[in-house]
Amino acid sequence: MQLSSRFPVAVQIIIIIAWCPEDVKVTSEVLAVSVNTNPALIRRIMRYLKKAELISIPSGTGGAKLTRNTEMITLLDIYRAVELTDQNALFGLHDHPNLYCPIGSRINEVLRPPFEEAKKALEESLGKVTIQMLLESFPPFDYSILKHLKLK
Repeated sequence: MQLSSRFPVAVQIIIIIAWCPEDVKVTSEVLAVSVNTNPALIRRIMRYLKKAELISIPSGTGGAKLTRNTEMITLLDIYRAVELTDQNALFGLHDHPNLYCPIGSRINEVLRPPFEEAKKALEESLGKVTIQMLLESFPPFDYSILKHLKLK
């Protein structure tokens, strides 16, 4: 099983915004070039990040900014912004199991504890990694990248 790519793309978006100097306007078009996807997908993910108050996007000409310091944004913050269901669950449970089946009638109650344990372990791990820690794995910003990527 593979989870969606929203989470790694959202992390890349946050890292790019943090990596770029203040005078570089980080738009969905700029981000789409780095992620190698279309700007519409980037805008959708950015809406999740904005709703979670991780980024701000001024109206008009755009250009996303982080709303807090990179030491204060964890992978868990980003994960929660883009991946969790409305029930705040890592895994969904079967909505309509067969209540007359000896397995179906108890499957959700049997699966709930290990699923909660897995969620707790994942959240604990993601909560230990900040964007600042990840930024240290990348070279400093170089303005020549803008020309190379055909950006202005």
